[in-house]
This record gives sequence, structure tokens and C-alpha cells, in this order.
Amino acid sequence: MKRIPLTAWIGLAIIALNLAALLFGPLLAPFGEEDILGGPFDPATALNWFGLDQNGRDMLSRLLYGAQMSIGVSLAASLLSFSVGLPLGFLAALRGGWVDTVLSRLVDTIMCIPVLISALVVLQALGSSLPVLIVTIALLDSTRVFRLARILGQGINVMEYAEAARLRGEGAWWLIRKEILPNAAAPLIAEFGMRFCFTFLFVAGLSFLGLGIQPPYADWGGMVKDNQQGILYGLYAPLYPAAAIALLTIGVNLVVDWLLAGRTRPQGEGR
Repeated sequence: MKRIPLTAWIGLAIIALNLAALLFGPLLAPFGEEDILGGPFDPATALNWFGLDQNGRDMLSRLLYGAQMSIGVSLAASLLSFSVGLPLGFLAALRGGWVDTVLSRLVDTIMCIPVLISALVVLQALGSSLPVLIVTIALLDSTRVFRLARILGQGINVMEYAEAARLRGEGAWWLIRKEILPNAAAPLIAEFGMRFCFTFLFVAGLSFLGLGIQPPYADWGGMVKDNQQGILYGLYAPLYPAAAIALLTIGVNLVVDWLLAGRTRPQGEGR
């Protein structure tokens, strides 16, 4: 514990705060998500700490509700992308041959198209419902996870302990679970943090463009878009959700930097 740097503690505190908002946001919110409490952009009061938004709704309450959508959707998409990309990347590294060629060329084809363009096309065609949004982002992001998993798998697959396991007759899935995944855990954990940040910012960007999380759900990217006119009048309403987005991104990156600096040592054989 004493070896954890201050920056990592700050990042962990930011992540813990956002996790609390994710899990208990509606319970902590002083008002309902759609409650009209006054006029547009009314200033902060003792009851409305951050003032009201463009429709007269409490900004603090919508920030807490929005945490569930913004963080929840991004976390679900990141978990799904790793669930798809990791096993396929490891399988390509172990099997090689035509399996590796087919999967790698498929990933290369998908990555030739910019992620934003691909997402916009799919969401325009299929709609912006939450399942479509999560699956679309996850599949697009899984290509990056696949490439990292493939590289890590190829490096570990040639190690002596992996070769010894193959000589014992162990199968591909045993090698993935017992040899490759434990030894690749540290860089994969760091990559998960980076992928989450990318997905989180991507979801916010889609919401700002009107193709992300749709009303009546509150989300931070959509709140920036809805309240952007407040900037013209010197109001802070659009800055609160923007600051929430930036703060979580900074917190995750601080923790990822710590993981990359101090926890990327190989675990060795040990089995």
C-alpha cells in the first residue's frame, strides 16, 4: 500500500466516486430525472447545487442519473469487446495457419474503416437503442483487443513452459486459461482501462451528435449537447457534465499509468 503513488490514489478515489454514482446515483439524487423545478438555466440555490438545465431540471440529479447510462453503457461495451476479442486473439495466436490468416484479415478489413463512420452507419440503419449501441461499439472495439491478444499470445506461446504444456498434450483452451491469460493479465488490465476510456469518450461523442444514448435517459454527452447554449450566456450548465467526463477519464488514466509502470512484470511459470 505504501508503494502506491499519490497519483494512483487520486485516480482510485475518482474511480470509486464514479462507481458510487453508477451503483447508487438514483438513490442519491435529490430530485427525479425529469422533474421540472423552475425556469431554464435558473442559478444554483441551496436545493439545486448546480442550478437547473435548459428545461428547468436539476443538474445534480441528472448528473447522478446520467452516471448509470454513461458509465454503464461504456463498461458493458468494454466487457463485451474483451469477451469477443480476447479468446479470438489467443486462438489465432495458438492455431496459426488459416485460422490466424482469416481472423487477422477480417480484423484488418474492419479497421480500414474509421470507427466513427462505421458506428454512424450502423446506428443510422439499426437505430440507437441501448442493445444496438452496446453491441456496435463492442464489436468495433474488439478488433483492437484482438490484435493485442494475438501479439501477447504469440509471445507467450513460444515460451518454454507453454511448450512443455503442449508436449504434455494440453489443448488450446487449457493453454489460454492456464498459461497465456495469467501471464498476459497485467498488460490486459491496463489495456482494459485504456479501452474503457476510449469507449466512454466515444459514447459521449455519439450522444453529443444525437446518435448515442437517447432521451428520456440522461447521459453526460447528451447533457453537454442539450445545455451548450448556456455557454453563450456565460452559464456553467454544460461545463458540469463535461467536467464529469474529463474527471473520470483522468482518473482511469492515472490508474492505468500506475499499472503500466509497476505491474507489467511477467508472472513466470509457477505452475
